Amino acid sequence: MANETVVAQTTIDDEDKATALARGAVENRLAAGAHIDPPLTAVYWWKDKIETATEWRISYKTTTDRLAELEAWVAQEHSYEVPEWVVLPITGGSAAYLSWVVEQSTAR
Repeated sequence: MANETVVAQTTIDDEDKATALARGAVENRLAAGAHIDPPLTAVYWWKDKIETATEWRISYKTTTDRLAELEAWVAQEHSYEVPEWVVLPITGGSAAYLSWVVEQSTAR
């Protein structure tokens, strides 16, 4: 399953931090690109109480070959104690776009 394309996501509570996480991953060729969604409201359990926060979601377009390194990089750079990290398979799409993701996510 080498070089299958995936979308990996995390969230963070600061727009500048979101930009840094997106840009850093692309600069390091860990992802071909990243989208930062507009602020959203997160409601979740944390340390035995319900929290509400404004967050920005970052969606990385990458490959399974780069995924472990991207995950480690995000964990190192992220300010949360337990950052969200989910990976979604891409089950279809433009062959040209998916090839571009693979090409741009390749370590150089």
